[in-house]
Parts: sequence; C-alpha cells; structure tokens
Amino acid sequence: MQFSMRSGGLAATLFVALALTLAGCGSTTTTTTSQGPVSLQETGSTLLYPLFQIWAPAYTKSHKDIKITPQGTGSGTGISDAVNGTVQIGASDAYMANAQMQADPGMLNIPLAISAQQIMYNLPGLNQQHLHLSGPVLAGIYTGKITMWNDPAIKALNPGVQLPAVKIVPIHRSDGSGDTFLFSQYLSFSDSAVWAAPKGPGYGTTISWPSVPSSISATGNGGMVEALQQNKGGIAYVGISFLNQAVQDGLGYAAIENKAGQFLLPTAQTISAEAQSLVGTTPKDERVSLIYGPAQGAYPIINYEYAIVNAKQASPGTAKAVRQFLTWALTTGNQPTYLDQVHFLPLPSAIVKMSEAQIAKVQ
Repeated sequence: MQFSMRSGGLAATLFVALALTLAGCGSTTTTTTSQGPVSLQETGSTLLYPLFQIWAPAYTKSHKDIKITPQGTGSGTGISDAVNGTVQIGASDAYMANAQMQADPGMLNIPLAISAQQIMYNLPGLNQQHLHLSGPVLAGIYTGKITMWNDPAIKALNPGVQLPAVKIVPIHRSDGSGDTFLFSQYLSFSDSAVWAAPKGPGYGTTISWPSVPSSISATGNGGMVEALQQNKGGIAYVGISFLNQAVQDGLGYAAIENKAGQFLLPTAQTISAEAQSLVGTTPKDERVSLIYGPAQGAYPIINYEYAIVNAKQASPGTAKAVRQFLTWALTTGNQPTYLDQVHFLPLPSAIVKMSEAQIAKVQ
C-alpha cells in the first residue's frame, strides 16, 4: 500500500502494529518552572519543520508557560545554532560528524522520529508514473554524464516507457541541508566508484557539487518543490514531509533501487522494513546512517530526525522545559495523529529508551 496523496496522511490503521511497540503517551499536564514562563527556540531542518509546526501548538496548548518558536532554516543552520547557543533545539536530518563532536563534545544528537526522502521530477505526461531510478543513474545525472531523460541508462531501468528527449535539470540545495546529507549518502553508498570521497564529492550537509551547466540550486524543501515546478525536465531530492504538496502540484516521484536490487516507493511498509533492518546498529549516542541497508523490501533513503541539543543549557528552568518537551515529542508526539500528517514513522521502543537516556543528560 502506498502513502495517501491527500493532506490527511496515512490511515491510522497502517500504524497499528508499530503503535504497539511505542512507549506510553507522555503527560500533558502544565509544566512549571522556578523562573516562570520559558521560551524555546528551534531552527533547522525544513523536512522536520512541518512536524514542529504541528507539535508546537499542540504542546503549548497544554503547557501554558512554554512558548516554542520553530523556524525552517536548513539542518546545517540548526546544528550551528544549537552549538552556538542561539537556540535551545536544532533540528537536523543529519547527525553531527565525528569532527563536529570532537569540537563540541557536549552536544547531543537525539532521534525524535523516522523520516524518508523521495526523488521527484517534472516530466509532463509521466508525472503520474513512478519511474525507476538507481544510485548510479542519479550519480550520472548529478555529475553531468547523463543529460537527457531518454538516455540509454534511464531507458534500461524503464523498459516500455516512452521517455522524452528533454534535457535534465538537476536541482540541489544551496543551504546547509540534511536532505543533501541523505541524498549524497545514498549516492556514496550505492555508487562508490563515482560519488564516494576521495574520488567524488562524498556526503555532508554541504558538498562541492560537480559543475553541470543545466543544474540549479534552491533553498529549503519548499524551494526545491518550487524550482521543480518551474523547470520542465527537473529532478530534485525532497523530504517526505513535502510529498503531499509536491504531488498535489502535479510532480512525479520515483521508485528507487535498494541494495537488494528492488525498485521501491517510500511507503510505511518499505520505510519500516529499512528501519527494522538497521535500528539495531544504533549506538548509545544514536549517530547512525539508515541509508541503503541490505534488507528485502526496504526503501533505501530513510533517517532519524534529530534534535541537536547542548547538554548544558542556560538555566535549570530552560533545561527542564527542553527535557519535558522532547519527552512529549517521543511519546505523545510520536502518535499517528501527528506523524501521519508528514508521513513520518514512530521510533521503535528500544530507540525511544535510548533517546530518553540522552534527554536525561540535559541540565
């Protein structure tokens, strides 16, 4: 079963089995602090931003003395703002790199939910189909070796499909982006000969994109969708919380090749299959890639959505407010009522416990 294309999101029944594994719902009693009302600032991931827009008013409705202000600025900014103390919560699709953690060892990378990314395109007449695309073909597109939609490499993945002689417009993020991190990891892992460092660009929230004359850049997931709408022949990587908007705008999205050689769409079942095959590798600090796992039936581009938080907050009251909100996000906030709207999946109970252990370090 595929994701619903309507704004209501998935039917709650898709999550019955997963819901049985979740931790119990969090308390919704009013938070009190010794210093009165507390304001929490959140910046970062535009993939996570739509969920924070849902979470924030739901949480503050029952916690009158807490104000949460979310802002979608890109994962790179979310990480740097949290590190610099500009905000209390940085949202990121990417975990902090080893070098970043060595520079700022007091930072915590706390998974809040499971997300995914799809590869979208603007090909009038084919946007209702799900073209098959692979890591090597995508690497070829983003390095400029594949420039036309009717290239033999794309035809070979899509027998019987009448692909047009239209120039490909590769679109990539111009801001520090967790979605860039996810996409470039998929290319690095699935086509190491072309994309992986040191021969190729490698992966990160920002990378040195190969020079491709037809390529353009955009800011945020909203900017990626807008650029795709405006460019016939365009292709872009887009966070799944923007799937409803993009499909309603008439754009198509691809079935992506996984490590087992299957071409799959991002559905609750395929995302769950990837998660189940990889979450057992999650270390205590929870920094781990969930990209391109070996399991059958597993969609290859999924991730933890992280709260990047400094373990040492400015005051005990602020620390308490951060702990209580993040705990709510892991429990009440992981219910289908919230997650279905953005096509996210809840964390398995074992990962919830690991995240709770990290939250307890916030002082």
